Amino acid sequence: MAACGNGWCVSLAAGGRNDSAEAVELKFGQVGIASVRVRRNDAAALHAELDRRVRAAPQLFERAAVVLDLSHLAAQPEDGEVDALLEAVRAAGMLPVGLAYGTSENDALARRLGLPLIAKFRAQYERAAEAPASSADTDPTASARPRLEAAPSKSPEAAAPVLPAGAPAQYHAQAVRTGQQVYARGRDLVVVAPVANGAEVLADGNVHVYGPLRGRAFAGALGDERARIFCSEFRAELVSIAGHYRVFEEIPAEHEGRPVQIYLDGGKLKLANL
Repeated sequence: MAACGNGWCVSLAAGGRNDSAEAVELKFGQVGIASVRVRRNDAAALHAELDRRVRAAPQLFERAAVVLDLSHLAAQPEDGEVDALLEAVRAAGMLPVGLAYGTSENDALARRLGLPLIAKFRAQYERAAEAPASSADTDPTASARPRLEAAPSKSPEAAAPVLPAGAPAQYHAQAVRTGQQVYARGRDLVVVAPVANGAEVLADGNVHVYGPLRGRAFAGALGDERARIFCSEFRAELVSIAGHYRVFEEIPAEHEGRPVQIYLDGGKLKLANL
């Protein structure tokens, strides 16, 4: 979705000759993928819920790339059952691109189905394995889209991840254009330029936009519900904090074009003029 300035690149030359023109460029970088966390092995229920989400916000979810997370099912489903879940996702209008990284059984399942394990979700499983037994459900993805869950969870949320002490904010002074994404890993993000429609700004900490926010803003990308979004001119398509999101087909008149802050209160996303 966004150019990967810090990524690395592999170039393959045609015919294997050093002096030939480059034939292809392969880059690894930040990519926006939604996490569909399945909590019940019920393809019909999954389809119904995702279809509802797509109809409510087609500009966000229609043809969205999603990774299927099976880690919260009581038992790993059979291959045919996973096929049914994948078809339910497709029928709802989304495009499954792989499975979330998990156990060796999960790896074998992905290989049998001819699907990749999405490496960007690897850290959430490794952190969960190292956490104390009392720790519960957390979803620390770096996804550019909000997570979608097939059924509500009854388990309490784990403590929010702690950002490195004294980590300086990431500063971005250029306009974020349509289709671009700016991500501040492990810190706050400060943007002193416009964020266009279809552009995305996200951070593991807070997001500050000192300019028109017309695109999408995601704070607390690793699950920190204390994170906030601040902007000087609110015209956003979507805002999200720790996976809790709100899509704006029409911005409420009292907030349109105004300086606002967005925060969570009791698990509900709230907006307040500054």
